[in-house]
Formats: sequence, structure tokens, C-alpha cells
Amino acid sequence: MSRTSKSIRNIKYALIGQASGLLISFISRMVFVKILGAEYLGINGLFTNILSILSLLELGFGSAIVYSMYKPLANKDDKKVIALMELYKKGYISIGLAIGILGLLLTPFLSFFISETPDIPNIEVMYLMFVLNSSLTYFFSYKRSLIIADQKRYIATFYRYGFYFILNVLQIIALILTGNYFLFLGLLIVNTLLENIFISRKANNLYPFLKEKNTNELPADEKKMIFRNVRAMMYHKVGSTIVMGTDNILISKFFGLVSVGLYSNYLLIINSLNTMFGLLFQSVTASIGNLGATEKLEKYRFIFNVIDMVGFWIFGFSSISLIILFNPFISLWIGSEFLFPIEIVFIIVINFYITGMRRSVLSFRDALGLFWNDRYKPIFEVVVNLVMSIILADIFGIVGIFLGTFISTLTVCFWVEPLVLYKHGLKSSVKPYFIKYIKHTVLLFIIGYVTWLISHLITDMSIIGFLGKLVICAIIPNLLFTFVFWKTKEFQYLFSVFKRRIKRS
Repeated sequence: MSRTSKSIRNIKYALIGQASGLLISFISRMVFVKILGAEYLGINGLFTNILSILSLLELGFGSAIVYSMYKPLANKDDKKVIALMELYKKGYISIGLAIGILGLLLTPFLSFFISETPDIPNIEVMYLMFVLNSSLTYFFSYKRSLIIADQKRYIATFYRYGFYFILNVLQIIALILTGNYFLFLGLLIVNTLLENIFISRKANNLYPFLKEKNTNELPADEKKMIFRNVRAMMYHKVGSTIVMGTDNILISKFFGLVSVGLYSNYLLIINSLNTMFGLLFQSVTASIGNLGATEKLEKYRFIFNVIDMVGFWIFGFSSISLIILFNPFISLWIGSEFLFPIEIVFIIVINFYITGMRRSVLSFRDALGLFWNDRYKPIFEVVVNLVMSIILADIFGIVGIFLGTFISTLTVCFWVEPLVLYKHGLKSSVKPYFIKYIKHTVLLFIIGYVTWLISHLITDMSIIGFLGKLVICAIIPNLLFTFVFWKTKEFQYLFSVFKRRIKRS
């Protein structure tokens, strides 16, 4: 199977999996809110964020190992893969134990993260169940990365969303029948354990050599390179986790759990889209790594431009749709009392866009293993984010927290990441990239404004009105994007790939 075929299969499974996952998530959240209420929703969001901070202990170990597996997999060097997997196994078991222990030690300090203690019994027990679930993730999941590195992410996607769908159905039933949050969390823990066991068994079937005893030690220079990449990825992991994972914690600290609950509904949609689109880019990352080892640099640059155009199209279209549809959807879904003002929605969507526009750059950075070259960038990003979020929260309220994220991304990530990729990976001037970025963003605002004006011709706030706005968002931006990009080499390349796939099917 060619790189293109593998990437398309990975993308297809990612889209189907995330679409089904998103649908069941909406139903599950609606049942959750109706039965348990906003405070439990806030607790759920807060503990999820605290555990995401604890996941910093992973230190980018997985990304560094996956990068190290591209070459031995391409060369069918089973002995090297076994040695890498043994190192990966030891690392992940240690990480799982460390998260469990550190999570346990944080239990007495939970009140620090909550401005007003809610009238919810046994909060500490709930938190410890989150810790257990997070810790269990690392005990079997290392074999998942081998499947992903071998350009077979669709298999991991099938298991992830298959189990996720079943989990949500069982949780919905449990809430309706019992209204018990502990049962809700217990099902989550069992699901995590079973999913990891099943994906581990699948990896053993796909790669029988994994059952062989490891008799090979990695050469010292290779270990040195891996841990060099781990150190570099540690900075990136810290930066991304703190920047993306502290919003709920800051909102809880300054504005209370109810505000966390409101934000968690927007975050559910944003995270679902980010996960789906992230899977699209992750689906081609292994193929990009293979491409970099086998093709000339000129083709590599062209493929980057193709992926970058796709990234703009996806995140541009989604951002326009979110601005117009976010509040109408949430109002219909769980009620108008769960809405944020439009200025908060706008900055949430802007952050979604500028973060999404980094996907193409980061996919190529990961595929090329350029972790070391911008290792200090996250430190500056974190400092700017936390300082600005705290200062602006005091001035502007909740919107100030999101402005802090916007400022840190724009002043640090926006220019450092592409500069590193172009200098050390694509080996060309980064200037055309920034010019293109500005042109794309101006184009986005023009098309967004046109779509906004047309959508506001519909004043009906019912489900019919929402569907009318949805149709407008689906047609107008994509029609205008097609008109703008039709004659570009990148669009024609994608169109030719699409036509070949249609002929084969």
C-alpha cells in the first residue's frame, strides 16, 4: 500500500471515528448536564485539566520514540524495533507509576484550585478515580505507537473510537438509571483498561516478533540521540500542556466551577474538532517521515505547501462556522443559560484558528525530528501565557484568560515554529510562508464577514433556523475557497489524487 493510500485510509477512519465520537459526546453531555448539573460538569472539567498537567511527566517520550521507529520499520529491522519497544515499555511504566504517586500527593491541595467549595460529597475520591484512570493509560498503550509509526493509525483509531462509543452509551444508561457519578467514573476506568489490553493484543498479532525476548541493546549513540530528543520534547510538552491545560484551572480559581462548566461545553466542541483535525494531520505524519527519507527536498517542500493549504481550508472554514453557529447550537442543545457572550466566543474561536494553523508546521517538525532546534520556545510561551492571562483576567474577566493564550501564541509560536522548520527542515526562506499566512488570514476575514452577513438574514432561532445557518456555513466559505484556490498547483495536486481514488473505487 502506497503512502498516499495509507494516509487516505488513516484519514477516513479518523473522520468516521471522530464524527461518531462527537455525536455520542453531545448526547452524553446533554444527559450529564440534565441529571448532574453545572457544578459536576465543572468538577469534571477541572479534574481533567489537572490530570492533563500531570501528564507532563510523559515529557514527550512517546513522540521521540515514534520518530526513532520510522527508519527501522521502513528497513524491516525487527531487532531494532524490539529494542526500541523495550525502552518504550520501561519508560511508560515508570511514567504511569509517577503520575499515580504525584496525583495522590496532590489530593490535600484540591481546595487551592477551587474558588468556592461546592456542595458535592467525596470530591477527593472522585479526583483519585481520575488519577487512577490517567495512570492506567500508560501501562499498555506503548504498543499503540508502533502501529501508528507503521502508518496504520486507522487500526488505533478503530479501537479508540469503538471503545469510546461503547463507554458513552454505558455512561448514559448509568446516569439515567442511577444518576451516580462514581459509576460514571468507574465505567471510564474499566474502558481505559480494556481498550489498552485489546490494542496491545492487536499489536502482538500484527508484529509477532514483539513476543521474542529482547537480546539487543540499543547502541549508545542511538540512546543518546533518543534522550536528546526526549529532553527537547519535554520543553514542548510542558509548554503545550500548560498553555492549553490551565484555562479551566484559572477560570476555576478566579471565577468558580459554574464558569468552568460553561466553558467545558465550548471546550467539548473545540476539543472534538481539534482531535478530529489532529488525527488528520497525525494520519499523514508517518507518511511524511517516510517521504523525507526517500524523496528530494523540492517535493518535500511542495507537499508541505499542500498540507498547509489543507490546514488553512479546514481551520478557516471551521472558524467561520463556529463564530456563526456556536451559541445557537449550545442554546438548542442544553439551553441559553449555558451561553458565553459573543466577545468570549470570538476570542475562543480566534485561538482555535491560530492554534490550528500551526498543525502543518508541527506535523513536518515531528516527522523530521526537529525537536531540539526550538526547545526553549515553550518556556517563553508559558511565561507570557500565564503572566498575561492573570493580569488580563483581573482587567477583562474571563475573556482576559483567553487573551493571554492568544498573545503568547502570536508573540512566540507564530514565528518561531515556521522559522525552525524552514531553516533546518525545508532549508529555504521562511518569508513566503509569512506572506501567505497574512494573505490567508485577510481572505478568511473577508469570507467570514460575507458568510456572517448572509447567515444573519435568518432570524429564526429554532432548529429550522439553525439548519438554515448551517447550510449557509457549509456552502458559502467552501465555494469561495474553491474559487480562490482552484488554479493553484496544490489544489490541482489534491484534485488529481481525488480523481485517481474515485477511478480505483
